[in-house]
Amino acid sequence: MRFYAITQRLLPLDHPPAPGTPGVLVLTSEELAQANALPGLAGVLHHTPAARDARVCKAEVRRDCLSGTLVLPRTTKEGVPIAMGYLLTGDRAVLVDDTGAILTHLKQLTQEPPWPQGGVGRFFCALLERLIAKDLHHLEEIEDRAQALEEQVLAGELEDFNDTMSRLRRQAMAWFRYYSQLDDVACTLRENENGFFDEGEQRLFRMFEDRVIRLREESQLLREYCLQLQSLFQAEIDIRQNRIMKILTIVTTIFLPLSLLVGWYGMNFSGMPELTWRYGYPAVIAASLIIVLLSLWIMKKKKFW
Repeated sequence: MRFYAITQRLLPLDHPPAPGTPGVLVLTSEELAQANALPGLAGVLHHTPAARDARVCKAEVRRDCLSGTLVLPRTTKEGVPIAMGYLLTGDRAVLVDDTGAILTHLKQLTQEPPWPQGGVGRFFCALLERLIAKDLHHLEEIEDRAQALEEQVLAGELEDFNDTMSRLRRQAMAWFRYYSQLDDVACTLRENENGFFDEGEQRLFRMFEDRVIRLREESQLLREYCLQLQSLFQAEIDIRQNRIMKILTIVTTIFLPLSLLVGWYGMNFSGMPELTWRYGYPAVIAASLIIVLLSLWIMKKKKFW
C-alpha cells in the first residue's frame, strides 16, 4: 500500500495522510479485499471497484463519493492489460492497481512542477492527462502500419493481408471505444454533482474532455482509413480476378474454332476427301495455325490486352 499527500505537488508518504489533508492511497485488489477501514474513508471504501474486475471506463456518482474504473487499450511489458479502480471523495483518492503501471505515472507526477494549488480534482485530472499523454504516438504507430500495408497492397503483395488488417481494425476499434468511454468519465467529473471540485478543477476536466474528444476523432479517422484499406484490397483482388478471366476468355476464344475443327474431322465420315488426301494432315495444321494467328491479331487490334 502506498500513500501520497496532495499539496502543490504529489508527495510520497510512509503513513496515511493526516485528516483534512488531501491524499492518495494506492493498493492492489488483494489489499482492497482485506482492508476494513482506512483513515478518512469510513463508510465509502467498500464502493471502490477492484482493478481485476474492471472491464470498461466508467464513473458512478454516489451520495458521498465518486467511483469507477479505467481500462486502457494497452498492456504492460508482460502483456498484462492495464486497468485501475478508483474512488474519489472531497479529500481522498483511492487507486486500485494490480500491474504497477499507475505507480509509474504517480512517480512522474511527484517530479512535475508545483501546481498553483493542491486538491483531489487537480491530482486526478493530472493523472488522467498522464494516461493519455502518449496516446497520439500510439495512434500514429497504428497509422504507420496501415500505410505500410497499403503500400504492400499497391505493390501486389496481398499475402497475410486479412490477418494484419484484422489486428489493425481491432486496435483502432479498441482505441475509439476507450475514448468514447473516457469522454463519458470526463463529462461526469466536469458536472461535479457531489461538489468535490472547485471551478479551477472543473475547468481542467473540461480541457481534458476536449483533448479526449480530439483523440477520439483521430481514432475514428484511423478506423475509416482501415475500412478504405479493406476496400482497396478488395479492389485489387477484383482486378486480379478480371485479369484471370480475361486470359481464360482469350484462350477459350482462340481454341473454340480449333475444337470445332477437331470435332468436325473427328466424325470420320467416309465421304470426307480430306481424310484420304496426302496433304490433308498438313492442311489441317496450317488451317489451325492460321486460325490462331488470325484470332490473336483480331484481339490485339481490339486491344484485348
